[in-house]
Amino acid sequence: MKFLKTIAAGTFAAAALAVPPALADQGVSDGEIVVGSVSDLSGVFAAFGAPSVAGAQLHFDEVNAAGGIHGRKIRFVVEDSGYQMPKAMQGYNKLINRDKVFAMLLSLGTPMNIAGMKLMTPKNIPNVTPMSAARQMLDEPIRLRFAGSASYYDQTRLGARYLAGQHGISKACTMFIPSDFGKEIEEAMRDEAASNPALEYAAETTHKPDDADFVGSLQKLNAEGCGLVGLALGVRQVITVLATAKKLGLTHLVFLGSSGAFHTVIAKVPGGVTEGLFATSGWVDLASRAQEPVPAAFIAAYMKAHGEFPSTGAMLGYFGATGFTRALEKAGRELTVETFLAAMESLDYYDPLSDNHVNYSADDHQGSDKTILSVVEGENWKVVARLE
Repeated sequence: MKFLKTIAAGTFAAAALAVPPALADQGVSDGEIVVGSVSDLSGVFAAFGAPSVAGAQLHFDEVNAAGGIHGRKIRFVVEDSGYQMPKAMQGYNKLINRDKVFAMLLSLGTPMNIAGMKLMTPKNIPNVTPMSAARQMLDEPIRLRFAGSASYYDQTRLGARYLAGQHGISKACTMFIPSDFGKEIEEAMRDEAASNPALEYAAETTHKPDDADFVGSLQKLNAEGCGLVGLALGVRQVITVLATAKKLGLTHLVFLGSSGAFHTVIAKVPGGVTEGLFATSGWVDLASRAQEPVPAAFIAAYMKAHGEFPSTGAMLGYFGATGFTRALEKAGRELTVETFLAAMESLDYYDPLSDNHVNYSADDHQGSDKTILSVVEGENWKVVARLE
């Protein structure tokens, strides 16, 4: 199920030669590397975006305090999209053309990244571990693009296949925001049903990002005989859907979210509101491993800096930033886009914070391959299975 983008050696070489060398050193000076991000600090996915920025900045502060990367400090410049396209494009334009960033890191939102990459590619700017697992993050040309984990599509198909088999479910449905993000989840549910003789795709409902009433939608899906419901909604919406389903007595429905729903705050809703929710991701929940050495050290550092327990977004920000600085270290003092890309493609390591293996190569720009299926039990995420 791994989503790969393979480039023939001749094509790759030709593309590399076509890059204007004058652009290679944007964002790199004798004492500084400028890194940019367009994130959601105030919109429907701010629960992921704001902490991810804080987690990344925590790591960069640690690196800078230790002298930087080969004598260069990292300056992290972040623009808030509010999960709105006009604001996102303003942010990309500013970071690329005014701030002259060397690379983009942890930018949030599938449609925002897709549009942003159209500006990044001509300027020879890498897009590293975006806060989106959409397949489009590795659309051609992938030379400048590095995803952190398996795609939403692969995650959802694997999770749906496992749950349909384990629970004897015959009908699948989807509730989604009709954005690039939501459409990918819907397509995955449809395709999994089409490939499984025992599973039928029965119905779907679409929602605006600010929708808060799901009574009619859930009643419709229940009337259609849905057993498994794929979710591609905002964080608050996922919580509301689970609460509404319980109030309506629809406890037989099995809900599956992608990594966009795999968040500590969703599991911690009091009263068991989200109990039984399944989600797929490329990492294991941080709270469930709080006593392990590396997670414990990160938690302590984050709490000292911010006075609160780090959420899923904070962990992902720290994870993305540490992978990024690993590549900067390997690229050496003579940092260019080309030396950075070569370094990224050589990374191969186990990450104890995410509890997953990360490796890249010239024809594989997807970091981790295993999809981890988890379920909310007792206000915590519990690993159910590792799928691939």
